[in-house]
Amino acid sequence: MRKNQHVVKTQEGWGVKGEKNTRVTQNFDTQKEAIEKAREIAINQKSEVVIHRMDGKIREKNSYGNDDYPPKG
Repeated sequence: MRKNQHVVKTQEGWGVKGEKNTRVTQNFDTQKEAIEKAREIAINQKSEVVIHRMDGKIREKNSYGNDDYPPKG
């Protein structure tokens, strides 16, 4: 099942959380480490990585799925 991976701020540092999961998959000391792990999972699942800022707002999205090319519209 393809599930987007979110990089979120946690009490322990930064975490990778599958979309609609209540708990983080894994915690990391840095956002960079969390992004690397989320990217690895997203490539494997052909899904998207959603990187959040410290305030929770979305900073960036990267897709590793089957995107339409050329894009529609």
